[in-house]
Amino acid sequence: MSINDRDLVIEAAAAGAAVVRSHYGTSLTRFRKSAGDFATTADIEAEKAILDVLRAARPDDLVLAEESGRTGSGGTGRTWLVDPLCGTLNYAVRNMLVSVNVALRTGTQVVVAASADPFADEVFWTDGPGANVRRGVDERLAPSAESRLVDVNLDPPFPNERVFRAARLLADQGFIERFRPRVVSTTLAVAWVAAGRRAAYVTDGHLRDSVHFAAGIALCEAAGCVVTGIDGQPLHTGAGGLVVAADEQTHAALLALVESQRAGQD
Repeated sequence: MSINDRDLVIEAAAAGAAVVRSHYGTSLTRFRKSAGDFATTADIEAEKAILDVLRAARPDDLVLAEESGRTGSGGTGRTWLVDPLCGTLNYAVRNMLVSVNVALRTGTQVVVAASADPFADEVFWTDGPGANVRRGVDERLAPSAESRLVDVNLDPPFPNERVFRAARLLADQGFIERFRPRVVSTTLAVAWVAAGRRAAYVTDGHLRDSVHFAAGIALCEAAGCVVTGIDGQPLHTGAGGLVVAADEQTHAALLALVESQRAGQD
């Protein structure tokens, strides 16, 4: 029996999460990618598990994966974006804050997506109308800014560093008075905004084809979060980056703080 895209993306993310979980705490071989960046045995094997699931069900689709790059013919107009272990640096030092991200893009639209937490045994997923978390049964995600916790990505690159730096945001008195910072260092935190576990998430960077962020952004959009670039423009336009917030008030406050940095540099 054929499997629909919603069930397939959940199955693929869960397959990757099972591999990540199985390797946790073991001796991991590291594969250097660039200065300060590496993959591990868990990254490679989790990606293979995800791709095996996708290829078995959708052999003609294009795949863009973190470790193996672009594979497949791409003749269907469908592209799977695969991040087998987001938070490798965390994982390598036995920190459990990681996620496994899988998303399907048709044209320019992500139509299904899943972000799995291997250690909480949760899969956050969306097929467009609403976002859910699967913990044996599915529960609808509900964003909330009540916690005032804002996760900020401090990892480079910083393409807009002349007018915006995340580190400066954390030191801004306006931020200190209104919010409480968190640095999880994995895009699991983006899914947490959709789930009401974070009030917002902020990052610089060019995210158009990012395998790291595609699933989390789709979850937040489906859950009803406010999602823009760091300059308030639609995603993948203007300055780029990401400000995703549980509500309009939180989003507006963060954009004002970003703008104050820009004003100070002009």
